[in-house]
Amino acid sequence: MMEEKEKIETDSLDGVSDDAVEGPQEPPYPPIGYSWYVVGVLMIFYIFSFVDRQIIALLVEPMKADLGLTDLQVSYIGGLSFAIFYTLFGIPMGRLADSRNRKGIIAIGVALWSLMTTLCGVATHFWHLLILRMGVGVGEATLSPSAFSLITDYFPKHKLGTALSVYSMGIYFGSGAAFTGGAIVLQWAESWVAANPGAALPYLGELRPWQIVFFAIGIPGLILTSLLWTVKEPVRRGIATRKTSAGASKISHVPVNEVLKYLRRNWKTVFCHNVGVAFLSVAAYSGGFWDLAFLGRTYGWSPGQGGLWYGLVTMAAGALGVLFGGRLADYLTRKGYKSASMLAILIAAVVWLPFGALYPLMPSAIWSLVFLFPTLFAGAMPFGCAAAAIQQMMPPQMRGQASAIYLFAINIIGLGIGPTAIAYLTEHVFMDLQMLRYSLFSVGVTAHLLSATILLFSLKPYVKTVEELKTWKIGD
Repeated sequence: MMEEKEKIETDSLDGVSDDAVEGPQEPPYPPIGYSWYVVGVLMIFYIFSFVDRQIIALLVEPMKADLGLTDLQVSYIGGLSFAIFYTLFGIPMGRLADSRNRKGIIAIGVALWSLMTTLCGVATHFWHLLILRMGVGVGEATLSPSAFSLITDYFPKHKLGTALSVYSMGIYFGSGAAFTGGAIVLQWAESWVAANPGAALPYLGELRPWQIVFFAIGIPGLILTSLLWTVKEPVRRGIATRKTSAGASKISHVPVNEVLKYLRRNWKTVFCHNVGVAFLSVAAYSGGFWDLAFLGRTYGWSPGQGGLWYGLVTMAAGALGVLFGGRLADYLTRKGYKSASMLAILIAAVVWLPFGALYPLMPSAIWSLVFLFPTLFAGAMPFGCAAAAIQQMMPPQMRGQASAIYLFAINIIGLGIGPTAIAYLTEHVFMDLQMLRYSLFSVGVTAHLLSATILLFSLKPYVKTVEELKTWKIGD
């Protein structure tokens, strides 16, 4: 039956009469130690991507003071401009990841976003930063579709949830490093600028501490692209190849209309997964962007003090949470739950609610950090599971594209709407910057209630999709 299915698939993919189609080769998985090494390398790049993505949150107040920005303008720089270009370029990057050299795609992207971040340090106007952050979004769009695809080809299904969760720990190590490491660099830069008054950049004027922070995080990313030379492009599992008349093997494309047909057929699963997780990311990105400003405005903490402690809590709680979520999904899979990945995400959405609702309302910064730990832990749980769910519900030929669509949803909704919704509520509804805590409460609780409802309705369609995938073939 499997041989017949493979023949049908490869025949339908081959549109050139003089090319012979090869069935997919399924050699053993690479050595487990090397597979985990690859996950580690990819996680390092994910860490750097989130440092570059989140550093704006640390620099909100210094940049507002020097460039005369409003909360809404800062949210456009840190959220909307990045999200739009990240998502627009993510889908074509996902299609490339399904057929081209994935580590090469990642190398180009890392170099681009690191360069754009470095150049943010020479920006002198709102529009400069807006355009450069668009460039950061384009570069970062290359990473996760290719990384998800690479990891899926390195690990068997019963270990995939954990492997993708380890990669996803980069979100929290990166966010934490942006706050903790960024705070240390910012404090050093403030001391250096104070000790060297009048220090200036050629043609750009007096050097500001926040500019030094951008240089410090952008330049190392350019150097680290060399790590990709140590990563081998693995065999693509379950994907047919064509042998050309010249003797070379080429990966067969799945026509776009077949991808669209599969998505339409499974629209309930795709919609509930992507939108359900996207609403979780609204709360995650809103908090990640505005929590530091909240600690300053509500409790009087400086960016350096708040960044140090908030970053440590983010790294610890986030990394443990995303790893726990992946382990929970793998455990539920071994126990026979066909909706294991989606069920783990739903559990996380519900667990978040009491803690996420209370941390902005605490009477002191210490108590707020105490409640932030379980908030960030539960908030991190879904993101490895969500990536694993895509790999499990999509044909191998469509995983990169499906990952890009998922990243489109969580970034255009989560990053594009979340931070801006907070700024809008604070400035135009509550009309008081000191009311930021109530904006965080309102957006976070609403987003998680919506997410939990959508995820509850995802369980049955997800099981149906996974079961039907076992007998799916192109043309169905």
